[in-house]
Amino acid sequence: MMVVIAWSIGYLVRQRRITAAQQRERVAAEERLRIAREMHDVLAHSMSVIAVQASFGHYVIGSRPDDAATALGVIETTSREALAEMRGLLGVLRQREPGTSASETPLAPVPGLADLDRLLAGSAHAGVDAALEVKGRPRKLPPGIELSTYRIVQEALTNVAKHSAATHCRIVVDHRHDELLVEVTDDGAGVPAEPRTPAGHGLIGMRERVDLHRGRFAAGPRPGGGFRVTAHLPLADDPR
Repeated sequence: MMVVIAWSIGYLVRQRRITAAQQRERVAAEERLRIAREMHDVLAHSMSVIAVQASFGHYVIGSRPDDAATALGVIETTSREALAEMRGLLGVLRQREPGTSASETPLAPVPGLADLDRLLAGSAHAGVDAALEVKGRPRKLPPGIELSTYRIVQEALTNVAKHSAATHCRIVVDHRHDELLVEVTDDGAGVPAEPRTPAGHGLIGMRERVDLHRGRFAAGPRPGGGFRVTAHLPLADDPR
């Protein structure tokens, strides 16, 4: 009897340790996926702006040096902002290293709705004239909702600049009673903003962000021309 009891206790302890290890690995995998998604969004948007400005600067450097200098200034500003966000994301990873404290790796503020104007200014440098319309009564939102909204708009603007050949884009952020509606429309060719790619990229990445909050996502050509991205983010049951 004593041997059976001892064996049972040992078995239960071992199973509990295995379960705990599996849980830690699952959480780590989800965190790696989240950081990879954030890094993709930061780099895709920033590199689009830099590529457009570099091409423009190269084209006018001989005849319009002042415009070329302005383009270089935009490249410098955009690259610095991208590096700051990247340091913040990498800081999350460093905090998991033994002996590394949070004070050694200060994180950049999480972007949100207040940063959309800066994001739209960057899209103008990429050749897309974007306008923002805010509806409803703005209120304090969960950080996860604010970050997802910012990243959805950022990815949509990146796709407009890279794939749609649009010159104008309209962003609507509607503060409704139980949800936040985000809509991005453009006047481009109305083709899919990005071909099917691995998970975490383009439209798939935006859909994943909406699914995280148990919301609804739709994207497709508009009947009158152009392309529309729509995200409904519930507020009552936000998991973050």
